[in-house]
Amino acid sequence: MSTDATLTSKGQTTIPKEIRDSLGMRPGDRMTFTLMPDATVIMRVKSKSVTDLAGMLHKKGRRPVPTGQLSR
Repeated sequence: MSTDATLTSKGQTTIPKEIRDSLGMRPGDRMTFTLMPDATVIMRVKSKSVTDLAGMLHKKGRRPVPTGQLSR
């Protein structure tokens, strides 16, 4: 998918709606931009928080620990 966008004088741009919808982006989502050696820019959406990931990894036969019980 390829679409055009314009850079404003303040260095801002709008991510086209088709891209936002395809990525499931919502207001407040954060992004990471990586500049590659060939001048390609990779944008990754950082929409997951640590609490969203809690319980995803667990050993077989063991129950995940609720985030409220984790030690700091």
